[in-house]
Amino acid sequence: MRCLVTGGVGFVGTNLIKRLLNDGHDVVSLDNYSTGYRSNEQTDCLYMSGDVQDMEFWCRRLEKMNKIPDVIFHMAALARIQPSIKNPGETIKNNFGGTLGVLEFARNNNIEVIYAGSSSVHHGLYGSPYAWSKYGGEELCKLYSEVYDLNTTICRFYNVYGPYQIQEGTYVTVLGIFQQQYLNNEPLTVTGDGEQRRDFTHVDDIVDGLIRCVGKDSKASEYELGTGVNYSINEVADMFNYRKKYIPARSGEYDVTLCDYSKAGKELGYIPKDNLKQYIKQWMEENK
Repeated sequence: MRCLVTGGVGFVGTNLIKRLLNDGHDVVSLDNYSTGYRSNEQTDCLYMSGDVQDMEFWCRRLEKMNKIPDVIFHMAALARIQPSIKNPGETIKNNFGGTLGVLEFARNNNIEVIYAGSSSVHHGLYGSPYAWSKYGGEELCKLYSEVYDLNTTICRFYNVYGPYQIQEGTYVTVLGIFQQQYLNNEPLTVTGDGEQRRDFTHVDDIVDGLIRCVGKDSKASEYELGTGVNYSINEVADMFNYRKKYIPARSGEYDVTLCDYSKAGKELGYIPKDNLKQYIKQWMEENK
């Protein structure tokens, strides 16, 4: 099939494209390269540098190349809570406005859309612009499915980690921060008391869940993609067996994430396989 992956040089997008290419699909990426890297580009994927809010323009480009997709994996977003609190307008414009552009493109061409949601919607929609913007994208999917009979699916991610995750800058994850601090011989910085718990999910499991959604006759069906196991930040830091440093808690953060993937398991056959402890152990062996 023909696939369009928005955010295709980002963390999840890159891993998704690798899997789609390996499965023999024709893949196009659309990304503005604001948080992704050209080094993430994969051979045999067509990469277009542009913004999802300009989908009318990119639609014409795809038409000329005879590459109107069968499915759009909408991964593009400005992720993370803290950057959204500092720059709410940018986050909402990109995440909500970008999703609107993708859905309009899909509506006009009858294309299936699989939307990258976030578990943050379970922890207060008004806790951060990021949480609101991702929930707003879900509501747009529901609207377009209801009014225009568009096939959409919502997949909510839980604290994704793995290859190609961002290692530095504003959008780095806690695991990426710990890895860089470990490599730099710096103490691992733990916010607050470190007892906040997170369901860390390997990106391969996320990609598997996304692909299992393709071809479903879905009208904004919602699936939770996580492991069903969570760890405190203290426990994660201890997996590195390294010194820690406590820093003040941050606004907008929540206490616990824990996925119930029973619906995804029943309807998609989704079963997470990867283990955080084993991942960190292997990473440390590779970086001795």
